[in-house]
Parts: sequence; C-alpha cells; structure tokens
Amino acid sequence: MSGKDSVLTGKIYDIQGFSVQDGPGVRTTVFLKGCPLRCPWCHSPESQRFDTELNWMSIRCPGVEACGKCLDVCPRGCITRGVPSRGVTGEQVVFPDVDKDDCDECGLCAKACKATALYMCGNDMTVEEVMQKVKRDLPFYEDSGGGVTVSGGECLSQPEFTLELLKRCKEIGVNTAVDTTGFVRWETIEKVMPYTDMFLYDLKCMDDALHERVIGTPNKLILDNAVKIAKAGGKLWVRIPVMPMFNDSDEHFEEYVDFLSEIKDSVIIVQLLPYHKMGVSKYARLLSKQQVFVAEPPSDELMEERKYQLETAGLTVRIH
Repeated sequence: MSGKDSVLTGKIYDIQGFSVQDGPGVRTTVFLKGCPLRCPWCHSPESQRFDTELNWMSIRCPGVEACGKCLDVCPRGCITRGVPSRGVTGEQVVFPDVDKDDCDECGLCAKACKATALYMCGNDMTVEEVMQKVKRDLPFYEDSGGGVTVSGGECLSQPEFTLELLKRCKEIGVNTAVDTTGFVRWETIEKVMPYTDMFLYDLKCMDDALHERVIGTPNKLILDNAVKIAKAGGKLWVRIPVMPMFNDSDEHFEEYVDFLSEIKDSVIIVQLLPYHKMGVSKYARLLSKQQVFVAEPPSDELMEERKYQLETAGLTVRIH
C-alpha cells in the first residue's frame, strides 16, 4: 500500500474453489503471481512472472482466416500470420504468430479476441473482492473442515496483500493455510504466523548446491525458515515433489528423513507429489521459448518405497 488514498491489491492469476489438494477439507485456493524460484518442471509457469502477461490457447483459436482481429490491433506489429498447421479436428488452419520478445503485454489483442484464445493472465484484485468469493464457499468449509489456502507462485512475495487476506479470513473464523517455497525473509513469515493455521511447505531438494544449480536459488534460507516455524509453534504440511534424476534416490530421501526428524513434532503430514507432465502444455500457452523439463513419472513402486522410508521415521505420509 502506497499513499494515503491507495487501495491494496494483489496480482492474482486464479481462484480455485472446491480444492482438495491444498490442505485439509474442501478449500478455496487463491493463487498469487510471482515466484523467486525457477523449477524447470514447474506445472504453473504462468505463476512465475510478477506482472500480467499474454497467453494463447490454440484449441480456442479459429485461425486468422475465420477471425484475424488480433492482426489489426497490435500497436507494435507483434502479431502476424503464421504458417499453416493442423487444427484441433485435423483441418489446416493459419494461426497468428506472436512475437513475445517485442510484446509489451498491452492486452489489446486479448480484448479483440472474441474466442478468448488470447487472454491476459494476472488480475489486480482487492482483498474485499477475494473475500466475496471466499464467503460464497463458507458452507463447504464448515462441512469438511476446510478453509482458504493462499498460494502462488510465492504468495509471500506479495506480503502486504497476503497478510491482509489472512487477517480477514480469521476475522470470520476461516481456517487458513499459506503455501510457500520458504524462500522469503523470516520477518515476512513471522508477520503472517498469527493468522496462519498451517504452512504448506515445499521442500524440493536437500542439497544446497544442487538446489541452486537446478532451481536458481540456494536452499539454506528455506531450511532455516522451516526450523524457525517449528520452533515458533507453527504447523507444517510438508510437500515434496518427487522428481526423476533430481531428488528421487534413496540417499536423497535419507536426507529428508534426517531433516524432518528434527522438526517432527511440527509436521502434520508429508505429502509426496509425483512428477507429472500436465504442466508442459502451459509453456506453449505462454508462447515461451523456455526449455521444459520432461521425464517419465516415477513408478507407483518407487513412490511407495519413498513413502515407507519417511514413515519409518514416525512421519505421517500420503502420496498426492
């Protein structure tokens, strides 16, 4: 919030009702844009940048012959006729070609696109606007023991908005969870703790050098913050993405066991998330040239082995 008359807003790319994967019970998950990490397998690449950005879904696009409105409205000339390709039903279609390198994300093409094939990802919303959606889901929370999860991206990279949203939820008795990478200043976590019933805490890798080489940041701050949350009496719902060729080995999971055993009393559950390929298509929507990590998902047998490995340390573990 800046200035006496300014209104606090958050940059939000989705609000998902009836969520059952982001904490206990039925929840409303509020996804904020912006993340300091760059996981090569990220299943929500639209969450990484902090600003509103252009997306394109080919499945919605009728092609420039049937529409073509986007060709005329771009003030920078970033949208041109592409080469003929196959449409959804196998017919030949000429799709627009978008030069994202020169695009300034003005959104004029998205406004002109009646098929919403071109659309802007990231809306500025006030806390009150989000709370209106939350209040509609109150009956589901009451029946299931659910609540609101503030996620991202990294929601604590928008600390003022996240804090105010959590406060408002607690004012009406809603259970709250913060889904975080842990790669934020401790002071930021400390401020939201009184209004947070649990932290969905991502532990992607235990090796500091490997974490920095693959994800772009060291993990010392992440591990230190987990310990501090535990010592301060916070509750941790630990989430481990199980990634082939990265953290899925027996040796790596022994490191998880050693670390989590030290804070076991604060760990509600450990959730193992097997790698999947469902996020790959989202990079195409972003018109991104970024190299995408693709591998075969871990087998059910491997997932059960890693689950058992953690359970032997007295941890409650679930897969998915």
